[in-house]
Amino acid sequence: MRHGDAHRKFNMPTSQRRALFSNLTCALLTHEQITITLPRAKELRTFADNMITFAKKGDLNSRRLALAFLRDEEVVAKLFSTLAERYKNRNGGYTRVLRAGIRYGDAAQMAIVELVDRDVAAKGAKDIARVAAEKAAAEAAEKAAEKPVEEEAKKTEKKPAKKATAKKAEEKTEEKAEKKPAKKTTKAPAKKAAAKKA
Repeated sequence: MRHGDAHRKFNMPTSQRRALFSNLTCALLTHEQITITLPRAKELRTFADNMITFAKKGDLNSRRLALAFLRDEEVVAKLFSTLAERYKNRNGGYTRVLRAGIRYGDAAQMAIVELVDRDVAAKGAKDIARVAAEKAAAEAAEKAAEKPVEEEAKKTEKKPAKKATAKKAEEKTEEKAEKKPAKKTTKAPAKKAAAKKA
């Protein structure tokens, strides 16, 4: 008699399988739509639906169970606030699996898993915010780089008067050099220099 036949094994140890579905569930709850292989998508439904059921209960124990599985506080916060409110009147069936053809490399059947009544703007929201922040930082850096260039341009306009004084200073140093006799420099013997190098 074969017990424990409820879930697919995916030819991996239990710990790896648990970590895989934990990460996939986090991705689904964050982006609200992901593309994975069909068997994984069918198996992912149960984990995602269980997490939303925990969120609908809303008690401390449910939050701790969800956090133990998901291991991401941001996802748990979204789950217990936004998603719990969205699905409070729906009794199960929070996810949808749509077939998405085959993968080119290995002909694996692919599927799109999404939350029912999903927020379209949630997919890639972090990436969009990150790109916007990078653009803003780049623009600020360009503006900061332009200011010193403008200041240098203003300084160069004022520099011709300083050049004349610089020429006078050079002439004075040349006159002093002509008046003073040059100091005699003695070279160290070659043997001592070679000994110092060694």
